[in-house]
Amino acid sequence: MSDSDVELWRGLCVGDPAALTAIYERHIDAVYNFVFRRTASWSTAEDAVQATFGTLWRRARGGDLTPLRLSSARPLLLTMAGHECANLLRSQRRRSALLRRLRPTPDTVDHAPLVAERLDDERQMSEVRRAMRRLPRSQRDAIELVVWSQLSVAEAASVLGVAEGTVKSRLFRGRQRLAGLLRVDVAEEGTQS
Repeated sequence: MSDSDVELWRGLCVGDPAALTAIYERHIDAVYNFVFRRTASWSTAEDAVQATFGTLWRRARGGDLTPLRLSSARPLLLTMAGHECANLLRSQRRRSALLRRLRPTPDTVDHAPLVAERLDDERQMSEVRRAMRRLPRSQRDAIELVVWSQLSVAEAASVLGVAEGTVKSRLFRGRQRLAGLLRVDVAEEGTQS
């Protein structure tokens, strides 16, 4: 695990499974937390993480990876995870729409036992996601990358293709608006983590 992300990425570009394992172990928590916050669903987050690293490995095996531009693979992995989230959510919407057409009124309820803590986490995250949807996309992206995923402002600027000052202003305005929407002091909460 002492290799840098750049060195591991070079190995990944030539299809080295050990490099994939090291990248996975180093960034799995950040990717998982990012997609959970994006989807507000544990199961969807697990699917998105699997899809992200599966896509990464397919691209590596196919020779479709380019050298890493930053010192960390995390920004690129989070970008890929964001795309996988969008794909999964789109699929879920299509599936739900199909089920509604096939069965207009559900006759059975799923009574599978669920862990109360997970349900509460999903409910809270859903509230946050609803508030986040009320922010402009640019502010939402800044908060997701810098506050939630703990990327540096420079890394977020690289991912978003904007200047660092732009990320800082989007982050400031987004946090202020989100604090009002959630009625919490987001700025204070961000300093405690």
